[in-house]
Amino acid sequence: MDKISVNVAFIPESPRTWPPLLNINQVSQILNLSKWTLRNWDKDQKLIPIRVGSRKDRRYKKEDVLKVLNEGLK
Repeated sequence: MDKISVNVAFIPESPRTWPPLLNINQVSQILNLSKWTLRNWDKDQKLIPIRVGSRKDRRYKKEDVLKVLNEGLK
């Protein structure tokens, strides 16, 4: 029997639909914050993303975003 792969759409309210690395738009939706706030948090080292690719795009670890949701910023 073949496995059927189901691609679940990203739903900000449902962490089980989140990929392991989230882009700035996704985190902005999840935390209900502007992208500029996330950029400032990066600069202030409050929520530090991973930089990927030649453009150094921000990617946030799912567990880091969940920690902010559950515990807030420290």
